[in-house]
Amino acid sequence: MTRPFYPSFLLLLALLSCEAETATQQDLPLDSFRAEVEATRVKTARSERRSFDYLVNASGKVEARDQVKMVVERSGYLLELTVRDGDKVEAGQILARLDPSESMFQIEKAKVRLRDAQTQYNSQILSFQRIMDGNDTLRRSAVQEQIKSSSGLLMAEIELREAEIAMEKSTLKALISGKIADISFKEGSLVNAGDVLCEILSTSQLQLKVKVLESDIGLISLGQQAEIHPVSSNSGTVAGTVASINPKVDEHGLVQVTLQLSGAGGLLPGMNARAVIHAPQSNTIVVPKQAVVYRSERPVVFTIADNLSQWNYVEVGRDNGREIEILDGLAENNTVIVTNNLQLAHHAPVQISEE
Repeated sequence: MTRPFYPSFLLLLALLSCEAETATQQDLPLDSFRAEVEATRVKTARSERRSFDYLVNASGKVEARDQVKMVVERSGYLLELTVRDGDKVEAGQILARLDPSESMFQIEKAKVRLRDAQTQYNSQILSFQRIMDGNDTLRRSAVQEQIKSSSGLLMAEIELREAEIAMEKSTLKALISGKIADISFKEGSLVNAGDVLCEILSTSQLQLKVKVLESDIGLISLGQQAEIHPVSSNSGTVAGTVASINPKVDEHGLVQVTLQLSGAGGLLPGMNARAVIHAPQSNTIVVPKQAVVYRSERPVVFTIADNLSQWNYVEVGRDNGREIEILDGLAENNTVIVTNNLQLAHHAPVQISEE
């Protein structure tokens, strides 16, 4: 009599057990599930209230601040060349000597003419001995100048000085300190007046001339700081300062800005380089660009409280490629998450990575 009821009894017990287990699971607190979820490792930064730097990017060529072409001032044979390309020289140092033979001959001729003219002068001045011995200095000076001219003494003195200047031009001296570049002649070459022997570059004092869009030029002013990045090298950056701004816009809508470099840093004149000019704006909350993510096309910044992520809708301002202005929705000095925040949820457990 009892056998038909036995399977039904077992089924009823199984159903009651499942319902009890389900009820127990529903009664478990949500925190117990969070405890079982592994915390997301994140890196953080601080939100800061400070001047936001709008970054203006431009490129150009490195130049020496002082660059002088050494021009030969008289014709002749290049008798001696004392420098090579790349040599460092000081202002006043002798670079080359031309054959001085012709200049020496001109000096000797000028001295002979000067002696003859001096004899003529002495002879003519005797006729005015009374005036020379008198007390009228103005009349005496006038007579002397007249006789110097008539005797040829004045012209002889000028010719001698000209010959001496030509002799001085036989020696080419450095006008500035720097390094020698582009030597054009060899010893023994015939050079003419006006030929460029070489250039001197002040390689320790460099500048970078860049072209800036006219739409950005209003953000730039003298004295602003810049970072100089060589295009062909990974040697790091060189600091620079805005030294001058050309007041004219060219046909391409660009304005030339000159940046004075604080050091050479492995740069050489003629190198291509990129400049990032820091143009400070008004004070605001600033966070790293990586701290801002978008959810439903709205910007969000995650902060941390009690090792849990906090979802904050924010209003963003300018973006300089490195940092973003936060106009509303975030206070200063908050800890903001900058990594592993793309899929992060509100109140998700997080662990700050020290790496």
